[in-house]
Amino acid sequence: MNQKATAQWVGIDVSKASLDVFVQPTGERWRVGTRQAQLDALVEQLAALAAERIVLEASGGYEAPLVAALVSRDLPVVVVNPRQVRDFARATGQLAKTDRIDAQVLAQFGEAIRPQLRPLGDATTRALRALVSRRRQLQEMLTAEQNRLMSAAVQDAPEPLRDQLGEHIDWLRRQLAQVDDDLQHHLQDSPVWRARENLLRTIPGIGPVTSATLLSHLPELGQLDRKAIAKLVGVAPLNHDSGTLHGRRRVWGGRSTVRAVLYMAALVATRCNALIRDFYVRLCAAGKPKKVALVACMHKLLLLCRSVLRSATPWRPVTP
Repeated sequence: MNQKATAQWVGIDVSKASLDVFVQPTGERWRVGTRQAQLDALVEQLAALAAERIVLEASGGYEAPLVAALVSRDLPVVVVNPRQVRDFARATGQLAKTDRIDAQVLAQFGEAIRPQLRPLGDATTRALRALVSRRRQLQEMLTAEQNRLMSAAVQDAPEPLRDQLGEHIDWLRRQLAQVDDDLQHHLQDSPVWRARENLLRTIPGIGPVTSATLLSHLPELGQLDRKAIAKLVGVAPLNHDSGTLHGRRRVWGGRSTVRAVLYMAALVATRCNALIRDFYVRLCAAGKPKKVALVACMHKLLLLCRSVLRSATPWRPVTP
C-alpha cells in the first residue's frame, strides 16, 4: 500500500483542563483530560498510530507535560507558532475558532506544511528556560515598580505609599539576584552546559544572561546553517518585493526572547568588542540608520555564537 496514502497527521489543541485530538485524514477525534494517567493513556494511543507528525501550538506552558511525555516515547511531536497556524486557517477559509476546529486545523497544517522536527529540550534545558523566563518577568516588574516610584515622587505621593514601593523594589532585586545564582548553578552543574557556556562567554558582549538564554531558548544554535539560524531568531532581513516593486527588507518574526537579549548584547558589544564596534561604525559611516546597524550587529553576534559552538573553539579576536 502507498505509504503517503496511509500517513496520519495528528493535531492536538491544548487547554488547561482538556486536550482535543484530531487525526488526519481519518477524521477520528476525541477529547481527554490533562491528568497524568490520561496523558499516559493518550501517549499510548498516539504511539499505536505511528503518525508522521503530532502538532501542537505553544500554549503558555500548558503543553509542556504532554510534550515531555511524547518526547519520552520518541514520538514526532512539533510545537508550532500559534500565529502561523492562525494564518494557515485564514488562508484555507477556516475563520471559526473552537477547540475541536483548532485540533483539526493543526492536523491539516502538519500535513500541508510538514514542519521540521527540531531538538526539544532535556530537563536541564527546560529548567534553564523556566529560570530565564522568570528572570525576564522579574526584570519587567522591577522596571515597572521603579517607574511607579519615580512617578509617586514627582506627584508627592504619601510617604507610606513610596515606602511600600521601595520595599517591593528591594524584594524584586533580591529575587532577581537569586534567579541569577540559580541560573549559574544549573549551568555549572552540567559539564556539557558548562563547556558550551564557557565557549559563548569568550565572546566580548556575551554575558551570563545572554548565554543562558541562548542555550535554553535556542538549542539549534551550532546545528543549523547561518541563514537558517538567523531566520529562526528573526534577525535575517526578509525581502518585500512584488513585480517591479522592490521594497525595503525587514526583519520579522522569530524568537522574541532570544532577540531581546541579543539586542542588549549587541549594544554592549559595540563598546567592548572591537570586531562588532568596527562593523557598527562602518555601517553608520555608510549612511545606515543606527537601528539598522545595530540589528546587523545582532546578526553578526549570533553568527559568532554559532561559530564557537559549532567548532567547539573559544573565540579569539582577529589580529592584523
